[in-house]
Amino acid sequence: MRKIVLATAVAVSALGLAACGETADSAGEMGDAMAADAEANAEAVEAAAGEAAAEVDSAADEAGMAAEEAAVDAEAAIEGETEMEAAED
Repeated sequence: MRKIVLATAVAVSALGLAACGETADSAGEMGDAMAADAEANAEAVEAAAGEAAAEVDSAADEAGMAAEEAAVDAEAAIEGETEMEAAED
């Protein structure tokens, strides 16, 4: 009877160790997958930031051109000039 109980205890311990080993392998694989996901997310954020910066730069250029055109229009109206004459000043 003692041998059966001892054999059962050893078997349960062996199964526990085997399960822990598989858990460690799974945890390692999960860690690798999480790192890959984090890297992919970082690359996506970097790409989105680059696109946003390009859009901001383009919008700033357009705003600058619109402001310059408005200044030329205002000068032409105040000075009684054509827009072409005001732009040359």
